[in-house]
Amino acid sequence: MTVYDNGPLLVRGDFEIHTQDGAVVDRNRATMALCRCGRSAIAPLCDGNHKLGHRGAEKHLG
Repeated sequence: MTVYDNGPLLVRGDFEIHTQDGAVVDRNRATMALCRCGRSAIAPLCDGNHKLGHRGAEKHLG
């Protein structure tokens, strides 16, 4: 997982994402961009709305 400065979390590899209700988020690619600013209209996926002012440091996790 990579946290991009002023952007999404990019998740790569073999993984499964669940909503808070337990539903599996459909995955149609090997890399997914997850919203961390809360502005995405397609949450939990990123739709680029972070460009409106989200701030956060880039970090590599895991």
